[in-house]
Amino acid sequence: MPLPELTAEELQRYGRHLVLPEVGPAGQRRLKGARVLMVGAGGLGSPIGLYLAAAGVGHLGLVDFDVVDRSNLQRQLLHGTKDVGRKKLDSAIERLRDVNPNVRVEGHALRLDRTNALELVKAHDVVVDGTDNFATRYLTNDACVLAGKPNVYGSIFRFEGQASVFCTADGPCYRCLYPEPPPPGMVPSCAEGGVLGVLPGLVGTIQATEVLKLLLGAGETLAGRLLLVDALSMSFRTVKVRKDPRCPACGTREIKELVDYDQFCGVPHAAAAASTAAPVAEILPAELQARLAAGDPIDLVDVREPLELELACLEGARSVPLSGFEAAVAGFPRDRDIVLFCKMGGRSARAARALQAAGYTRVFSMAGGILRWSEDVDPGVPQY
Repeated sequence: MPLPELTAEELQRYGRHLVLPEVGPAGQRRLKGARVLMVGAGGLGSPIGLYLAAAGVGHLGLVDFDVVDRSNLQRQLLHGTKDVGRKKLDSAIERLRDVNPNVRVEGHALRLDRTNALELVKAHDVVVDGTDNFATRYLTNDACVLAGKPNVYGSIFRFEGQASVFCTADGPCYRCLYPEPPPPGMVPSCAEGGVLGVLPGLVGTIQATEVLKLLLGAGETLAGRLLLVDALSMSFRTVKVRKDPRCPACGTREIKELVDYDQFCGVPHAAAAASTAAPVAEILPAELQARLAAGDPIDLVDVREPLELELACLEGARSVPLSGFEAAVAGFPRDRDIVLFCKMGGRSARAARALQAAGYTRVFSMAGGILRWSEDVDPGVPQY
């Protein structure tokens, strides 16, 4: 298809691009005619969207189904305080259109899955993965391999980030680097482990740069290389990633259709969880509060890390951080119920399984953690 022409306003807007030999008028027209699919409008999606819109990428498809939470504002610059409680898609589209009204931003208010991913990927030239979970990363990768579209990857955790370009014609894919997902619960989420607020800005900007290079055909992309970022030491290094001829996606091409990626990554469907891990009994915060008020003998145990105790705590709870939990297992009482809690419930469930493995039977995990206690029982307990 012929490339779109640039208007007089666009010639002025993109003037600093037009004088770059690697871009020029022809390259800017390529950007205007390009279609980029952004998966996620969060920490990584914010700089990706802002810079691609500002650069004049003509069509941005944006996939997100979440709402803005106050805890997002530390790093997700697409959204502001006024947007708390609003759909991320709505605030993101509003912001991106304000950055550049020449760009068409098309929102897809859905959870990317096996039923819709391939059709969306096929309709775009490049896909940018701004997600925060393994199931969607493998889904995005496989859809890009099947559709023959480049996948610009990024991930962040605490002070470290990664970026690469997967699924090019001769390059590796995400499965070449990570053939299998980690066991469920092995890698803490950013909500549990934290993330430096500027880190997604750094990694997302790198992803946006790679998208522009792919669309322009300029420079050397990260295809075949994994960029590792350490913000604490402000160091950058790359490692080579080779295409694996045994890879079921881009090597042997065994993967011919998308599958259930939640199941593949061990995300706990009820039936799967029952077969792969011991069930953990849960107690609701309101039920726990009633039992404590009635004077029931309960060993209330906070498995969060010591730093988190300074942010919020429950009266009467003793601290046994998950990081040193195994060494403390033998000291737990067997003559009363043990109720474990953390921030959201994931770590307390893992601690409960450790006690069950040691023969304890009167073990409970508080559903929803201290955040749900704040919502259901005592709003005076701060949320973080």
